[in-house]
Amino acid sequence: MFEKFEEMDDEFAKLLRRVNPPRVVFDNDTCEDATVIQVDSVNKHGILLQVVQVLTDLDLVIKKAYISSDGGWFMDVFNVIGRDGKKVRDHQLISYIQERLESDDDYLQPSLKGTVGLVPSEKHTCIELTGTDRPGLLSEVCAVLADLQCNVVNAEIWTHNARAAAVVHVTDNSTGFAIEDPKRLATIKELLCNVLKGNNALNTAKMTLSPPGTTHRERRLHQIMFADRDYERVETSERGGVHTKTSRPNVIVADCTEKDYTVITLRSKDRPKLLFDIICTLTDMQYVVYHGVVHTGTMEAYQEYYIRHVDGVPISSEAERERVMQCLEAAIERRGNEGLELELCAEDRVGLLSDITRVFRENSLCIKRAEISTKGGRARDTFCVTDVTGSPVDPKTVDAICRQIGQGLLHVKWNSSSSPKPQQESTISFLLGTLFRVKTISTFLD
Repeated sequence: MFEKFEEMDDEFAKLLRRVNPPRVVFDNDTCEDATVIQVDSVNKHGILLQVVQVLTDLDLVIKKAYISSDGGWFMDVFNVIGRDGKKVRDHQLISYIQERLESDDDYLQPSLKGTVGLVPSEKHTCIELTGTDRPGLLSEVCAVLADLQCNVVNAEIWTHNARAAAVVHVTDNSTGFAIEDPKRLATIKELLCNVLKGNNALNTAKMTLSPPGTTHRERRLHQIMFADRDYERVETSERGGVHTKTSRPNVIVADCTEKDYTVITLRSKDRPKLLFDIICTLTDMQYVVYHGVVHTGTMEAYQEYYIRHVDGVPISSEAERERVMQCLEAAIERRGNEGLELELCAEDRVGLLSDITRVFRENSLCIKRAEISTKGGRARDTFCVTDVTGSPVDPKTVDAICRQIGQGLLHVKWNSSSSPKPQQESTISFLLGTLFRVKTISTFLD
């Protein structure tokens, strides 16, 4: 019976959309330092996430946003710039964004709520992993895949609160395509689960295959870690890199009884894809953003949202309020700027990732986050690392790793919070990071 009502809702939404098609307007004249994108459409749960996802996937930086989706109509305004800090003027890019946001396919895409699960596509096999984080875990996983003749073509790995999650795309080394043999897939699953469990058989470890073409990788990582309850804080003092109370984002969940909303305000360090992480979490927790405002400064971001549950009811219990605060803190911290960023650019080959992560492990580095990609036979991998205690990496260790991996292959982004800069100039190629300058919220609200 409920399925029948859902079908009727979808049909009604399609009718409204045909009568009132979405409209995407680009304006490069109104704002002096950003492109203004206005999106008008019939409202539907998840549409805000779809819009933000399209913009962030194109590496656009959202400097400000004004969100309004009350009364069945969605009208949002985004001030965006490119990673180069300039306005969006590329006509091909503008046309692509308009086509994506005005497409019926994006608007009516299926829900991405499935459990952690797994099936190969034609091009690659998508593996999802989750388990307890520990030094050298990624190195062990990569070694197993290399021994099984699996080539890692793309991957993203997150760690947070003593948990680790990964979405890995692999191909068969001999064919270059997905691995389809059930026996071989079973062997891969068994060996990877053994690695994820480590020496503690009680650890929760999962290795599954996900259906192709249905999951946005970063959204899936949020879902995996949320399902693994990484938002529940683990009291530990063994790692200096764990987020301290003073460095955590400031999340407040309050009541707006006059308008029957729950108000969420967030203050945190600004970083790429911050807005996506927040909206993704609220959407997957089945909350609807009715109104919102986002302002970002040089290093800080302020966000304010008026929300209700999908059933139209605001947050009503202290337990739910606390859970929302914990989940939003976790969403911000999962890919916060913890550690030193290393970028590898090299000719791709089977076992490359295994060799690189082994060098990191042998030099007592912990990988906090990683993004693996290959294009045109070239590997472009980014790692965020600390030492085994969670402290900044010693520059001498970095020099030693660069020499082991090869001259000019590893580039290092130094910043004031990840590691001290070398005392003297090195022959290794370094990408200088931006010195962080924290400003108050009032600075960019003026």
